[in-house]
Amino acid sequence: MCLAIPARIVELKGEGMARARVGESQTYLETSVMLLPEPAQVGDYVIVHAGFALHKLNKEEAEETLRLLREMAETLEGGQPAGF
Repeated sequence: MCLAIPARIVELKGEGMARARVGESQTYLETSVMLLPEPAQVGDYVIVHAGFALHKLNKEEAEETLRLLREMAETLEGGQPAGF
């Protein structure tokens, strides 16, 4: 099963690429923004799957999705993964 996760764009790079961050993680994802129907901007929240931003979402949707993923991880693993 594959999972797409919300991330916030923190830097736009050349050639349709961006750096994105999931939650409070200090790890950045190199993400293609070429599949988005409209240009990406720093601060946008996007759904990322397999290194591709698929669509934008608002901050509330992103935070709620991350909260639900955190709850699922806590239930399954008995603790909270770092960075969520």
